[in-house]
Amino acid sequence: MTQDSVTSLIVDAMGVTIKIAAPLLLVGLIIGLAVSVFQAVTQIQEQTLTFIPKIAALVAVIVIAGPWMLGTIVDWSHDLWANIPQTVDFQPVGGAQPTATPTPDGP
Repeated sequence: MTQDSVTSLIVDAMGVTIKIAAPLLLVGLIIGLAVSVFQAVTQIQEQTLTFIPKIAALVAVIVIAGPWMLGTIVDWSHDLWANIPQTVDFQPVGGAQPTATPTPDGP
């Protein structure tokens, strides 16, 4: 395993993580900003007011985008496991392939 392959795996993992987290983070940011503007306009300074809209919006995003998110993670994980033999060039100790010992065919 070379530094290039490790770097490639880390970059792919971070890319999938950003792709999965971005919808949740953006919705949380937009709802938080909207509630903050509402609180500033109405001068309501209740700190627990932001939780319910954010939770409701995040649950809606998970319900809508959840299958896509899960599919993305499963596809990446499948590709990761499928590429293990090519990524890690495994050689047995001693460099020789194990051989089976013949068994006698008699009493």
